[in-house]
Amino acid sequence: MTKKIIQVNKNPVYDIGMIATVFNKNTEFSGDLTFKKSLQINGKFDGEISSGSYLVIGEEAVVNANIKADTVIIKGVVHGNIEAVTRLEIHTGGKLYGNIRTKKLMISDGVVFEGKCEMIKPHEKTAGDTPATGTEKSA
Repeated sequence: MTKKIIQVNKNPVYDIGMIATVFNKNTEFSGDLTFKKSLQINGKFDGEISSGSYLVIGEEAVVNANIKADTVIIKGVVHGNIEAVTRLEIHTGGKLYGNIRTKKLMISDGVVFEGKCEMIKPHEKTAGDTPATGTEKSA
């Protein structure tokens, strides 16, 4: 007997799984945004974004924000600095005007990126973390 999988929720599905929440293309939002589950923005956003989860900037999205999230996928336009703790992907047609700080970076053909990139080493702490031991040397 085979199982049928019925997708009731029409939210997009990526390698990371199904997106929990989607701001559609008619949505405009300003302020400080924090979230626990995955989010895709397809509209306009101005402010600050912070999450320990996945953030997808959709193809029609325009985001003016500094972003800190676990994984960030850009398909639209972002003006602001990004710290993607685990991974940052910029897909074809994506535009990023800002600095990057991430452990893993994927940039497709046809991307616009204006900024600096800093790769986080696997043992390096992210901004705001305190050192685990007192053995670090200062310059």
